[in-house]
Amino acid sequence: MFQKILASIGVGAAKVDTVLQQEHCYAGDPVRGAVRIEGGAVEQQIDSIYLVLSMLYTKEADDRKVKVQYDLDRFQLTEPILISPGEKREVPFSFLLPLETPVTFGSRSVWVSTGLDIKNSIDPTDRDYLEVLPSPLLGKVLESVQSLGFRLRQAECEELPHRLRQHVPFAQEFEFVPTSGPFHRKLDELELLVLPVAKDELEIVMEIDRKARGLAGLLSEAMDLDETRVRFRVVPQDLPQFAGKLEQMIFRYC
Repeated sequence: MFQKILASIGVGAAKVDTVLQQEHCYAGDPVRGAVRIEGGAVEQQIDSIYLVLSMLYTKEADDRKVKVQYDLDRFQLTEPILISPGEKREVPFSFLLPLETPVTFGSRSVWVSTGLDIKNSIDPTDRDYLEVLPSPLLGKVLESVQSLGFRLRQAECEELPHRLRQHVPFAQEFEFVPTSGPFHRKLDELELLVLPVAKDELEIVMEIDRKARGLAGLLSEAMDLDETRVRFRVVPQDLPQFAGKLEQMIFRYC
């Protein structure tokens, strides 16, 4: 009885550990792994084993920016099971990473939480961070921008206005600054807001921030009139000529 009381507050209770098969993954592709469970000091009934895929995005609240957790998906892996003292079990899993999952660039911003749902007890949990790389299509888009002399300054998930929302309340924005090439000293920055449409199709809202020149330019900058937004879609067939088309598009608006 005493051991059951201890297990109810987490002492000597079952433990959980999730092991992922791959070191990195891509949005739209499967994530595979296994949940390892080890029984504690007493027999316990586990009502369910579940995974929660979560990430962070930035939103404005009370005139300041705050980080908010968003759960992209939740998966129940098992029905109720009974785990004996010291027993070891392994539950394999596989799920598709949603297209909206942001690229992490080494940050700890996307993770999988694993939990055991045990009545009248503190639920054991485990957290594993995912390294999400740009999809082949997004990777080529970012390479094309960099080939024009831009350097990626930051990539951040930000809250979307309601008119732009599709399935989630955020999108990832890539902010570039010109360090060489035809737009050096002509633009302050170039921002790409990426909205996944399908695995092989992206919708992009590009913001071109022109460099202020003279009094008129400074006034425009103060009123945000120096920024131009362009919206377009990219599919794999566009890639061979994409860098050239992007250069023409930026020149047209800068």
